[in-house]
Amino acid sequence: MAAPIDIQLILCDAAVSDPSGKVHMLGAGWSVTGAPIAPHAVVVLMGIPWDRANQKIPLRLQLCDENGQPVQVTKPDGERTPVVHSGDLEIGQPPELAAETLIDAAFSVSIPPLQLGPGRYQWRVQVGEQLVSKLFTAQQGRDQYRSE
Repeated sequence: MAAPIDIQLILCDAAVSDPSGKVHMLGAGWSVTGAPIAPHAVVVLMGIPWDRANQKIPLRLQLCDENGQPVQVTKPDGERTPVVHSGDLEIGQPPELAAETLIDAAFSVSIPPLQLGPGRYQWRVQVGEQLVSKLFTAQQGRDQYRSE
């Protein structure tokens, strides 16, 4: 069995990843927002175990309802599609790090406005065989940028 990856999922108003591997976030850490859902970002921070370096690890980020069912949105052409981002992650073993050191990896995904009604939703990230989710609530009439 492969060593587990340390995974954190953070919701924020905006985020950008830089070439050094850091993620710069604004308005991070919310779990309640307005409906429809304003533009936001999902940040995934990971600690990759030393023994999993130099291996391709599949990852998938998807918006689901509170029961884990994929949420679909309507594209401009009228087609319904799930909100999903996927790819592979491969991290090298930096020679200067001691064995057994977790290797940092991070990415951010900017999400456009989503025409979804009030309710509970969750962003789910699957990294290899691990699944982590972050629940949030969308409330009608709530201003995303006001913390009350």
